[in-house]
Amino acid sequence: TETEIREGRYFKTNEAQKHTLSDLIERYIREVLPRKPKVSNDYAFQLGWWKTQIGNVLLSELTPFLISEKRDLLSKKITPRKIQISHASVNRYLAALSTAISTAVNEWGWIEDNILRKVSKLKEPRGRVRYLSDEERERFLLACKESRNSYLYVAVIVALSTGARKNEIWKLSWDKVDLKNRSILFEETKNDEPRSVPLQGHALELMLERSKTRSIETNLVFPSRINPQKNLNFRRPFSMALKAAKIEN
Repeated sequence: TETEIREGRYFKTNEAQKHTLSDLIERYIREVLPRKPKVSNDYAFQLGWWKTQIGNVLLSELTPFLISEKRDLLSKKITPRKIQISHASVNRYLAALSTAISTAVNEWGWIEDNILRKVSKLKEPRGRVRYLSDEERERFLLACKESRNSYLYVAVIVALSTGARKNEIWKLSWDKVDLKNRSILFEETKNDEPRSVPLQGHALELMLERSKTRSIETNLVFPSRINPQKNLNFRRPFSMALKAAKIEN
């Protein structure tokens, strides 16, 4: 028993000897993910990978070593884009599994402890911050205004004015925009805490103009032209604007 405790696979509950990791994952996907729409698709995919790898293992036999071994295997995976999976992506797989196991610990009584606490995350490279000079900013905004994508300039100005993150702007919906009181409510924030941000100046002017041509087919401020029920992906027009403005790095 001391050896089992040391290896991280001693659980007093009989449930850990009755259920496999597949049982845990399937129950989590069935009962919990419907309440987490923001992460449900990603978690289901990531947990599906763990299920394929070690789903047949009893919860009582799970060890940090086994999880670490699969973590390292995952880190060598080549993505459909023909590049090696990033450490950040591997860590998200670990986070999904940790969240599911925590539910089994705290709510179901299937396991005594979350062994993921003993598994190290992979080191992620620090992001590089690049600030535009005043001249670069002017060139970039002009390129956005002249872009073939009519939404790009509006989206960039609103982002600069509100300090919102990329996905907050891309997924912005009209029910979160209060033109009368000049504010935007961002709900899907990084820390899951809604925040209301003033809408003013040129950003307000552009949103008032944008509201005059909003589509009745969708509630999205920047809908995809192919499927109005999905938000527009600004990645390509944004990159083209940077190129047109001759901004590098």
